[in-house]
Amino acid sequence: MVLEAMTMIFNPFTLMLILIGVIIGIVFGAIPGLSATMALVLFLPMSFGMEPMNGISLLVGLYLGGISGGLISAILLKIPGTPSSIATLFDGAPMAENGQAGKALGTGILVSFIGGLLSIFALMFISPGLSKVTLLFTSVEYFAIAVFSLTIIASLSGDSLIKGILSGLFGLVLSLVGIAPIDGVRRFTFGITKLYGGFETVVILIGVYAVTDIILAGFNRNSIVIKAEKTPYDLKGFGITLKELSENWLNILRSALIGLGIGILPGIGGSTASILAYTAEKNSSKNPETYGKGNIRGVIASETSNNAVIGGSLIPLITMGIPGNVATAVFLGGLTIHGISPGPLIFDKSGKYVYGIFIALLVANVFMLVFERAGLRIFVKLLDIPKYILLPLVLVCCVLGAYCANFTLFDVICVFLFGLMGFAFKKFGIPTTPLIIGFILGGMTELNLRQALMQNKGDWMIFIQKPISLVFILIAVISIVLTLRKSIKQKVK
Repeated sequence: MVLEAMTMIFNPFTLMLILIGVIIGIVFGAIPGLSATMALVLFLPMSFGMEPMNGISLLVGLYLGGISGGLISAILLKIPGTPSSIATLFDGAPMAENGQAGKALGTGILVSFIGGLLSIFALMFISPGLSKVTLLFTSVEYFAIAVFSLTIIASLSGDSLIKGILSGLFGLVLSLVGIAPIDGVRRFTFGITKLYGGFETVVILIGVYAVTDIILAGFNRNSIVIKAEKTPYDLKGFGITLKELSENWLNILRSALIGLGIGILPGIGGSTASILAYTAEKNSSKNPETYGKGNIRGVIASETSNNAVIGGSLIPLITMGIPGNVATAVFLGGLTIHGISPGPLIFDKSGKYVYGIFIALLVANVFMLVFERAGLRIFVKLLDIPKYILLPLVLVCCVLGAYCANFTLFDVICVFLFGLMGFAFKKFGIPTTPLIIGFILGGMTELNLRQALMQNKGDWMIFIQKPISLVFILIAVISIVLTLRKSIKQKVK
């Protein structure tokens, strides 16, 4: 079956489809507001009339390219092209400001390839065993994971723990806007029907990060009218030496495992994986104060983990027919249309197509590496554009990205409102990162809490009676205690 799969993939037409998919995916990932999911949705009808392996190969290229493309705008424009690239912005954007845009991009591309490669190997060799682990997870365990994830707000609060917690709580409040899960109660909608579905993640991201920076730049007009200096470009290879890469082997391995684990668990997403990996690396560092100011280790952690989600999310899809996220749900539709039914018997019934997917992922990962590295010099040239030209173009991208979320002008208005809110946060010294984390994790936390309590007749003890849930809650408590202790020590000093 492996040889048959290789024959189907290694022909000029199929390879061309994978390459086209990767390139289009990168473009969709790099443009704020677009995403891998949107690319898959738009090109899914095109795959209907193709041979099964050709259509699936196109979707594989779109998916992988869409995830990896988000780092380009995150580093160069301070706008996460996809939610998975949120943590890449924390250190990637400061590196670009410090004249290290090429190194940040090159390193991000290389570790994206490594993270994707590790997760694809996991998908190929250990997917049946890993998929059984997900069957042990219920809403109780998911809630415990969400609580643990929320504790990273304290680690990313900056100099003021109180302000960071307030910012995170405000993000949680924003996640409550709209129709409540399970009982359907309307909350904080104020009679506005457009708010019934809540706020889109991409709208908040664009507003808080991109529009806020544009507003701040407007108050510093002198920096806008001055002609931009040429960005230095003397990059060799991927901008990172073998010594630096070897020093980060633990960071890469840990981040890949986090991304793989988060990908296997349905409904969590690459944004959570990148933030968790970034926080894990920051907390293990001897110099945590350098993170957020242009530390390459932060970029490595984020990009390794969010690309490792790719293989992880396909494990439950292929072995059990459970999509790990929205993108894989669309991918599941593509498989079904071509007569491939994911599940325990897929290796027996459609083995050649499964191995074809594995090989297509490997090929797409290589194409991603080659194409993004080849375009590195062009990407960096974006920083040579004078700010008085670049900022209006970025603003247009913000409006386009917000409008594409739901194709409504309401989202465009929300982008500017969140931009003003981000500006106010900056003026009062309130960090915005905890707000984003609180918003992303808020919906997941509430849904699983309510489901767990309903299934167990309101018994709160269930969260400490289940071993997996208890472990995550204990880790969360330990994390909070250590953070408070560290904060108190800093105040004493």
